Amino acid sequence: MRHLLIVVDMQNDFISGALGTKEAQAILPAVVQKVKAHQGPVLFTRDTHQESYLNTQEGRFLPVRHCIIGTEGWQIAPELEALRKTPALDKPAFGSFELGELLLKMHREDPISKVTLVGLCTDICVISNTLIVKAVLPEAEVHVDAACCAGATPQGHRIALDALKPCQVIIDNDL
Repeated sequence: MRHLLIVVDMQNDFISGALGTKEAQAILPAVVQKVKAHQGPVLFTRDTHQESYLNTQEGRFLPVRHCIIGTEGWQIAPELEALRKTPALDKPAFGSFELGELLLKMHREDPISKVTLVGLCTDICVISNTLIVKAVLPEAEVHVDAACCAGATPQGHRIALDALKPCQVIIDNDL
């Protein structure tokens, strides 16, 4: 049985770039420490958009160019990139089907008993991927570390954490 850590979209554009927030900047050191201390596999997701982003449904709802493949904003924060040992899972949508498929494959090879998610944004991609994890690994303990997450807004962060609780997700370090 193993414990997996998933680092969601800790990219420059969400930390200090086009969609950066002071809350995202504030959690970066804690996420770095979490990755360094983790005993087990660590997976990273990376929000990935094309040049045509503004012509997509997401681009119409959120008309801010961000995480365009190959740009500095698309890159994982350097402090975390230096710790990454596996390929990042590029995802064109909030949730990653590829993540779900990889987790099922990993679980068949060596059962996963616990998954912890950290990253950005709690109210968009963290919640989406947490529910994918819960769907593909219904008997694993699924945790979100609130101290290592930030939402698009502080209110969105809180709402997302509250929404995850009835879905049997354990919220660690909840204030």
